[in-house]
Amino acid sequence: MDAQTPLNMDLVIVGSTNPVKVAAVQAVVARIAPNATVRGVAVASGVPSQPVGDEETQAGARQRARSALASTEGATFAVGLEGGVVVLPDGRMRSCAWAVVVDCHGREGIGGSLSMPLPDRVAARIRAGEELGHAMDAEADTVGTKHGRGAVGILTAGLVDRQRAYEPMVAYALAPWLAPAFFDA
Repeated sequence: MDAQTPLNMDLVIVGSTNPVKVAAVQAVVARIAPNATVRGVAVASGVPSQPVGDEETQAGARQRARSALASTEGATFAVGLEGGVVVLPDGRMRSCAWAVVVDCHGREGIGGSLSMPLPDRVAARIRAGEELGHAMDAEADTVGTKHGRGAVGILTAGLVDRQRAYEPMVAYALAPWLAPAFFDA
């Protein structure tokens, strides 16, 4: 970070108590504001438990960030993270995930990532009404996928886990604060 870009990140609230989401935000914030406190709060996303499409997934991340900020007195930044799926034109599915950062002055940033193909068996379970995490639990014969390595961790054989996949999204969403000269008119 540029030394001329000070951030008042005393208290950063994550719009989830999911330990993977909180850890991803903590890992990024620690690099730019080592003394900041990062804390998760349970808030509703305002979208279905399995968002479909980038727009719905972004809306969930935005709602989480805004609700987290509004729920916590003294918070300077809030982060919403939401994972979803996208149905491709040929009927196959891919994953998607979005991060939205809001500050106490109303500024917003957004970053996305985690686009990877989903196996047909997993997509069939999602079409039948299961969430991606539960579908992966069933297909991989495990439990707690979305609170641990995530579908990405299973499908990349551990090369990338959910936390490491979320970290760049948080950094992307922070770009308006990290490089304000490029975003301020």
